[in-house]
Amino acid sequence: MREETANKLLTSLLKPLSWLYGAVTGMRNWMFDRGILSQEEFEVPVVSVGNITVGGTGKTPHVEYILGMMAMDYKIAVLSRGYKRKTKGFILANSHSTPDSIGDEPLQMYRKFGRYARIAVCESRKKGIKELLRQFPDIQLVILDDAFQHRYVKPKISILLMDFSRPIYEDHLLPLGRLRENAAQVGRADMVIVTKCPEELPPLEYRLVTKKLDLMHFQKLYFSRFSYGPLAPVFPDDEPYNVSLSSLSERDGVFLVTGIANPRPLVRHLRSYPFKVKVSHFSDHHDFSREDIQLMQEKFRTLTGERKIIVTTEKDAVRLMYNPYFPSELKKFIFYIPINVRMEPGIDEGDFIGDLRKEISSSENQGSLTL
Repeated sequence: MREETANKLLTSLLKPLSWLYGAVTGMRNWMFDRGILSQEEFEVPVVSVGNITVGGTGKTPHVEYILGMMAMDYKIAVLSRGYKRKTKGFILANSHSTPDSIGDEPLQMYRKFGRYARIAVCESRKKGIKELLRQFPDIQLVILDDAFQHRYVKPKISILLMDFSRPIYEDHLLPLGRLRENAAQVGRADMVIVTKCPEELPPLEYRLVTKKLDLMHFQKLYFSRFSYGPLAPVFPDDEPYNVSLSSLSERDGVFLVTGIANPRPLVRHLRSYPFKVKVSHFSDHHDFSREDIQLMQEKFRTLTGERKIIVTTEKDAVRLMYNPYFPSELKKFIFYIPINVRMEPGIDEGDFIGDLRKEISSSENQGSLTL
């Protein structure tokens, strides 16, 4: 009863702040819609991937999915702001880049796709695109990572992501809920992807989500889920322990370390195996300190099991491999689990990549006609 009363009190206190936040973001969007705040459009197709909620909807895995599917067809550049980097301005990722210089997610993308795409960071997407095109005039496609709210650039195609377990139509504006802006702004998106869907989702669930989103006729809806790849060593040059998740039994132990917005799907995945799981969760994009590493080391030491390993996310692995405090004796025991995006058929059997290619091709043709 006390908890219910406390929740009602907290809601009543946060509602006015939520209304104020909504008024500010609503006015900003109104000014863009009326042309009071100007948007710049580029001749090269620009694809924006983003969300309207705080926390992980899977932006980076979906950007990587697009990269992996289209890098052979286009000369692609990816531009991000480089969240929590310790630098300013435009920086092009290179072999000397670190999480401090460009951020963990851009570095993750560079390590995987640096041979096929240009990866850069800049606070201003407009300035960043101009600098990319100045340095590389042969770029044919620019992908903006986490840019739905960055309206100073007008993308050719806007892709909005929504977490299946945290639907926007059941949420509220900050700080009462997790919405960055009013749910009606979904109408700005050309494509909407419902991410992190459970396996074998019943057709009725697809229909319910489709009905509740109530998209306009020109908007296309898709569904995706994550699949987890085999363990990969964080430090492959340190003779990593020869192990796989399926080889571990109830007598073994796994210590999971995460610094992501929503670790619950990964925790559920690991707990579907028979081994014991201990979890340490830090805030999203966490910069692991000496004390954090010492705590990890102590928890791993006290973990019971005949065999035991440390498992982390791909994003956290990027930070840990550059961490000066990580002990050498643990390097062979730490692994990350890659995440892969799988598009689900949904109701309309939509072909996301095929449709995206058509939209890009259409925008290229329109640009050539304008010229």
